[in-house]
Amino acid sequence: MKPTARAVAHLLRTPSAAVGAAILLIVLAAAASAAGLFPNDPLEMVGAPFTWPGDDADFPAGTDLMGRDILAGLFHGARVSLLVGSASAAIALAIGLLVGAVAGYAGPRTDAVLMRITELFQTVPSFLLAIVLVAILGPSLTTIILALGVTSWTGIARLTRGEFISLREREFVRAAQTLGAGHARIIFLEILPNALPPIIVTTAVLVAQAILSEAGLAFLGLGDPNVVSWGSMVGAGREALRTAWYMTALPGLTIMATVLALNLLSDAVNDALNPKLRRQRIAAAPAAAPTAVRDSAPRPS
Repeated sequence: MKPTARAVAHLLRTPSAAVGAAILLIVLAAAASAAGLFPNDPLEMVGAPFTWPGDDADFPAGTDLMGRDILAGLFHGARVSLLVGSASAAIALAIGLLVGAVAGYAGPRTDAVLMRITELFQTVPSFLLAIVLVAILGPSLTTIILALGVTSWTGIARLTRGEFISLREREFVRAAQTLGAGHARIIFLEILPNALPPIIVTTAVLVAQAILSEAGLAFLGLGDPNVVSWGSMVGAGREALRTAWYMTALPGLTIMATVLALNLLSDAVNDALNPKLRRQRIAAAPAAAPTAVRDSAPRPS
């Protein structure tokens, strides 16, 4: 069986991967059906304020303090949160791959310069830097995506650099250099495909971190005022936290479930793409049984 087929088969047998995939599929379905199920503007006031979930059949999840439909906000918020998470992760992935690949493949001088730049970005907390960028550029969906993307690439860069350093001396790279392949071909067609498994795992974590960061920005009032996100719903509901806790609990639970699903998937993918780790776990399990049997066996008197 090919490695890719083995990885897919392992994912299908992993309960955590099934749970994470099921949750993520529900969120994706909600985002895809938001416009069809709730065609009106989710920011529109459509009912009486402070309607609790279950009190009105027209608003199953209730309304907020402004009379906006919370269920519509959850569905439309899924689109915004997933868009911010995936787009900012793509920007961070592009920057991190480029910086890490060049640093790991080029000589020590280029590596030193790029790593000092990476360390400079790491000295400032990424969320704090994102707050500064959004405050300067203005709170909009585009600036939030750019701010989260350009502040979260350092981990990918370091991971890619480490993979390239370990792979650049392999035989297949030497063979490509002997055949006259250019540096770009060696980087993107020879080394990068072999360095992708840990990077793919980290990308899922990046998406989860971006969703949390966007929620934090929206909670602080730095979200796009023209769209509904889960973070903006949490921020709007904090004013009525004591009297109507459901306004913050429902979007908060949605954020938690989505981040949990992405982390479960990343762990399962890491296990599937790392056969050495999987073999170590399998070997460790039966090794304990003979020891226990041997220790419990009666000793001759």
